[in-house]
Amino acid sequence: MIVNPFNIILITGGLGFIGSNFIRYILSTEKGVKIINLDSMTYAGNPKNLAEIEHEYPGRYTFIKGDICDQKSVEKIFQENVPDAVINFAAESHVDRSIEDPNVFIKTNVLGTATLLNTARKCWKDFFNNKRFLQVSTDEVYGTLPEDKPEIKFTETTPLNPHSPYSASKTSADLIAKSFFDTFGFPVLITRCSNNYGPYQFPEKLIPLMISKAMNNEKLPVYGDGLNVRDWLYVEDHCSAILTVLKKGKTGEVYNIGGNCEIQNIEIVKMILDSLNKPHSLINYVQDRLGHDRRYAIDATKIKNELGWEPAYCFGEKIKDTIQWYVENQNWVSSIIDGSYQK
Repeated sequence: MIVNPFNIILITGGLGFIGSNFIRYILSTEKGVKIINLDSMTYAGNPKNLAEIEHEYPGRYTFIKGDICDQKSVEKIFQENVPDAVINFAAESHVDRSIEDPNVFIKTNVLGTATLLNTARKCWKDFFNNKRFLQVSTDEVYGTLPEDKPEIKFTETTPLNPHSPYSASKTSADLIAKSFFDTFGFPVLITRCSNNYGPYQFPEKLIPLMISKAMNNEKLPVYGDGLNVRDWLYVEDHCSAILTVLKKGKTGEVYNIGGNCEIQNIEIVKMILDSLNKPHSLINYVQDRLGHDRRYAIDATKIKNELGWEPAYCFGEKIKDTIQWYVENQNWVSSIIDGSYQK
């Protein structure tokens, strides 16, 4: 068993889907670790995601409302808490929203990341031993893959080729993080994951959106022909991979995290309908998204060979659990749809 060398970890964007799942995961698996959760509580930051955490783990969890772009606020957090590690989940992440308003994505994903990096560097004062800054990124920075060559997958050396304002902003953040390692020897790690699914995912994303609409007998909007392929990763697997990289990863390196599960979007939609005993006639093909990448697929050989991590769950098992979670937590979904969660 690897001993966790980090006593205080600053998590940014911890009220979001992956961030909140990671906070639950690390508090339950790493005894004694204290978590500071910095979140600006935008539309995707839901306090209900961590409603009972302070009571479940007294003295180990602190929430701070704040923006990673706010230099003074970030500096104050570092000065008062001196975290041993930073995991940056904070990001605008929905591609459709990035097409509507790219500037918001550039501000949060690029300038916010730069603010965190520079503040951590100054706070740690170039004494980087036993410090870690983990930048959580996405496979979308690599662009798209050919459908007729399934043997080709994204590796850590695949050229960066983003196609949306969202993926371009994440690519920029990755490059800024890398530059801090190259220039200052700053202890940066970068992870790039495939599509996540699981509980507490904001219902504008494919799986929770389709579950929600199917439960209400509404039409399910499917982009284009629905044949876009994604590699799917259960969120708890992603959490375990991030913790593995934080503990064992080599600074300056990139680690791809994948679920070894390529599926067409339309097949997932049909799985959801079948699981809920709903007719396929609810499927409604709509105009394709601008710049819609056709196929993503992660080669996670590096993290398996170097750090000993691989996914523990298969899609067929966990998609059923995920559907059931949304069925049992309709109040959580409804509070997001009607906006009451923000009050």
